[in-house]
Amino acid sequence: MTAADTAVRGITVGGRTLSPGFIVGTSILAVWVLLALLAPAAAPHDPLATVSGAREAPSPDFWFGTDRLGRDVFSRVIHGARVSLVLGFISVAIGAVLGSALGLVSGYYRGAVDTVAMRIVDAMLAFPDILLALVVIAALGPSITNVMVAVGVSTIPRYARLVRSSVLTIREQDYIDAARLVGVPDVKIMLRHVLPNTAIPLLVLSTLEFGQAISIGAGLSFLGLGAQPPTPEWGLMVAVGRDVLGRAWWISTFPGLAIFTVVMATNLLGDSLQEMLDPRLKSR
Repeated sequence: MTAADTAVRGITVGGRTLSPGFIVGTSILAVWVLLALLAPAAAPHDPLATVSGAREAPSPDFWFGTDRLGRDVFSRVIHGARVSLVLGFISVAIGAVLGSALGLVSGYYRGAVDTVAMRIVDAMLAFPDILLALVVIAALGPSITNVMVAVGVSTIPRYARLVRSSVLTIREQDYIDAARLVGVPDVKIMLRHVLPNTAIPLLVLSTLEFGQAISIGAGLSFLGLGAQPPTPEWGLMVAVGRDVLGRAWWISTFPGLAIFTVVMATNLLGDSLQEMLDPRLKSR
C-alpha cells in the first residue's frame, strides 16, 4: 500500500481501520487538551497581566499580538482552552446523565411514563439550543457555571430521544425477559443490561455535542451572558475584539480559530466513530 493509499484509507490498528478524520480529529483535540493541562507552563505570560502596549500586532515576542489592555493574546488563548474544554465536558456530562436517565425510564416503562416524558422532550425540542440556553441563563443569571448548566440542559432532549429509541429495541430481547422471569429488579436490569448496550450511540452523540457545547458557550459569552471579564474565555475574547476588527484583527481572529478547530475536530471524530462503530455503515 502506498503512502497515498494509507492517507485515504486510514491506518489499521488491532484489525480496526482508523480513518483520516479520526486521526486528525483526535490529534487536534489531544493538542488542545495538552495545552489546557499545561497552560501555566505553556503560556509565556500571565493571561491577566499587562505585558506590553495595547493592540500590538503579532510579532516574535507576542505571537498572537496583544489586546486593548496590552495582555498577551497567545497566553489568553491557551488559558482559554481550560475554560472552554471544561465547559464542554461538564455540559456534555449534564446532558448525557439527565437525558439518558429520562430516555432509559421512558423507553423501559413505556405507557403513561413514556407519554409524559416525551411530551416534555418535545416541548424542549421546540426551542433551538441557543434559545433554550438563554431561557436558563435568564433564570439563573450570567456566569460561566450557569452557562455549563444551561448548555447541558439544552442537550437533554437529544440524549433522551436517542436512549429511548435504543431501549425500546433492547427491552424486547430474550435476555431481558429472562432477567424479569428470575426476579431481577427493574433498576438492576436497566443499569446492568439495558444502559450498557446504548454506550456506542451515546459515545458518538457525546463527541458531537462536545463541540456544539463549546460553540454555544462561546456564543453566550460573546453576548455577555457567560464568562465575565477578565476571564480568558474564547467567546468573550472574540467579543472584546469585534469593535476593532479592522485595526486589530488578531484580538478576535485567534480565539475564533481556536473555537473553529475544536468544533471541526469533534465533528471529524464523531463522524469517524459512527462509521467505525455502526455496523450498518460498515456494510455499505
